[in-house]
Amino acid sequence: MAWLDRTARTIFLWDFVMGFAVAMKYFFRPKATLNYPFERSALSPRFRGEHALRRYASGEERCIACKLCEAVCPAQAITIEAEPREDGSRRTTRYDIDMVKCIYCGLCQEACPVDAIVEGPNLDFSVETREELYYDKARLLANGDRWEREIAKNLELDAPYR
Repeated sequence: MAWLDRTARTIFLWDFVMGFAVAMKYFFRPKATLNYPFERSALSPRFRGEHALRRYASGEERCIACKLCEAVCPAQAITIEAEPREDGSRRTTRYDIDMVKCIYCGLCQEACPVDAIVEGPNLDFSVETREELYYDKARLLANGDRWEREIAKNLELDAPYR
């Protein structure tokens, strides 16, 4: 029976050495985690973040008040009011998104014929009150102005797949 004890000790020692070797192998490798928010992983061009309304290069807003985004929104989070202008075109007077209702499905972006409403690259937006999650036209246009360069780049990268 003494040989059984010796065999058990040998197996235990072997398991310990092998486990220690595996632990040391991973101990000296680069870590797989990121030090967020100081380090960030790359975002896909199709990432759906904070909503934004875009403008043309001339500064005129893109939205033509077709209300397709309002009609296609499954959460009914978008409210649009429009009126005709002197030149015969229609523009929005009110464009609101209730971000509490929004499910970030991206259907509003897909339905827009002029790429006016997009879900931008911003993933860091937090608020303290519920009222701050009610985006009006001014805030959406400000988001578009702030993120226009990245939005345009992402739309260009995604164009072959649309």
